[in-house]
Amino acid sequence: MHSLDPGRNDAPPPPTWRDQVTTWLQGFRPAPLAVNAPERWRAIVGALLGILFTAFLCRLGANSPAAIWLVAPLGASAVLVFAVPASPLAQPWSVVGGNTISALVGVLCVQFIDDPALAAGVAVSAAIAAMFALRCLHPPGGAAALLAVLTHASAFEFALFPVLLNSVLLVAMGIVYNSATGRRYPHSQVVARPTTTPPSRFSSEDLDAVLKRYNQVLDVSRDELEDILHMAEMNAMERRMSELRCADIMTHDVITVEYGTHLEDAWQLMRRHRVKALPVVDRQRRIIGIVSLADFMRHADIDRSAEDLRERLQSLIKRTGITHSAKPEAVGQIMCAQVRVASAERSVAELMPIFSEHGHHHIPVIGLDNRLAGIITQSDFVRALYRSGGLQR
Repeated sequence: MHSLDPGRNDAPPPPTWRDQVTTWLQGFRPAPLAVNAPERWRAIVGALLGILFTAFLCRLGANSPAAIWLVAPLGASAVLVFAVPASPLAQPWSVVGGNTISALVGVLCVQFIDDPALAAGVAVSAAIAAMFALRCLHPPGGAAALLAVLTHASAFEFALFPVLLNSVLLVAMGIVYNSATGRRYPHSQVVARPTTTPPSRFSSEDLDAVLKRYNQVLDVSRDELEDILHMAEMNAMERRMSELRCADIMTHDVITVEYGTHLEDAWQLMRRHRVKALPVVDRQRRIIGIVSLADFMRHADIDRSAEDLRERLQSLIKRTGITHSAKPEAVGQIMCAQVRVASAERSVAELMPIFSEHGHHHIPVIGLDNRLAGIITQSDFVRALYRSGGLQR
């Protein structure tokens, strides 16, 4: 234990200019994409089909061979629709509304601003403002507004054809293809919250408060973000549980009895120490059985009426004082000889099905030479879950 020294400064030294430059340069390093090869191919094929479908139909509808029937911003829209279909920026209204409204803004800038450079800047900024106001923020929309300025598109028909028709056809293919390949599209951005939520350290209200304080547009839907956080929390809990060993959570001071311990003595031990089971050991502290409250109840004939249960239980545990008796006298006569045990080095995570599915309430833990080292109760296991974060709120 460290002594408290008012003059002592344990704070880490401030970063040097080299550290700051290194950190800044690392910001340019791209992070690996956490998607596997099938998902990448799904996006690639989807974009291919989406653009082919849109281009083919729009080319058929072109007034002349020289007419523009496909706009470049649609390529960026295809990346969003097929590669990140859950993104708020990739939803149907974002694609159709963002591209079309931005094209209209670009046309207006062409009509009222003579300088192309000024028109370009105003078009993109005004398109962003319009998309924010109409809840259809779509990055390719800025390109659609800029395209209108660069091509001197002064007719409002440009926003309808090719921009609007391109966007509608791409979204239509996105709905069909994403649904067929197991991706929800459209991905609703306003999701009703479930009445019951999985155990977690944070609530939906906590997430909303953080997002409000973060105050930035995220390229992921709110429900997807919440699911990711819950899955990460569950994964962390499972990892921490797998790192725990039985020796870390077991009760070390175990009250035990032997085969010949009288039932009355065993019963008094259970009452005095407020336990519901006692491991039965031999003189080398090796497990030979376990006696529980259920064993006492079973031999007291609990299936009969409960009116005289107290008398029957007292009759069971009372000493007869004779050498031969028709009723059980010792622990060995009522104990369960088939005992589920766990080694001290066994992972706590492996005990989950034993407690949850097989109805066990006490698991003796054995150490060297198979001798009793401790016991894990349901309370010990729940406490381990709590400390791992699975039940904390």
